[in-house]
Amino acid sequence: MTLAWQLNAATWVVQLVALLALIDFTLVAQFFRVPKRTPVATEGQILCPSDGKVVVIEEVDEPEVFGDKRIQVSIFMSPLNVHVQWAPMAGKVTHAVYHAGKYLVAWHPKSSTENERTTLVIEGDHGPVLFRQIAGAVARRIKHYIKPGQVVVLGEEVGFIKFGSRIDVFLPLGTDIHVGLDQKVKGRETVLATLPKS
Repeated sequence: MTLAWQLNAATWVVQLVALLALIDFTLVAQFFRVPKRTPVATEGQILCPSDGKVVVIEEVDEPEVFGDKRIQVSIFMSPLNVHVQWAPMAGKVTHAVYHAGKYLVAWHPKSSTENERTTLVIEGDHGPVLFRQIAGAVARRIKHYIKPGQVVVLGEEVGFIKFGSRIDVFLPLGTDIHVGLDQKVKGRETVLATLPKS
């Protein structure tokens, strides 16, 4: 084995490591980015609290806070999505509770009730809206920045989930849903729904 061959091999390894480090840095920087978006909503409209793809729209029982039937809209975030969460409407925070749990894949139906998660409720002019941050198989850290009694404005940054994860939004029956299954949405920008007048 010649010295020239050894030098070439060492150079190739260094270049490969540098390339992998650059790719890793780029992915992490993209993941932690916080894009500048101006939230706009008319009366009663709810904005998407996160980026991602709509994977569930269905009527379900919501036993933790409301104890009645609600329309659940779930948004799945891949590791390539922005993982910041924003207030989907203006109002007063009435509920902010962390639950320890499992790390099932975020699209699993039981992830809503068995995974690590936080349940957040904002009471607005048209009633309360619950949204739940759910950890996934890769996500191992959920952060929320709001607490009960706090008043938030539309589009205010309220939390963050590291890597793949999911957001469940629970809306009153009679809500007009503006998104469809498999639709890609942008947090703080896409109109998710319009609440019924109370």
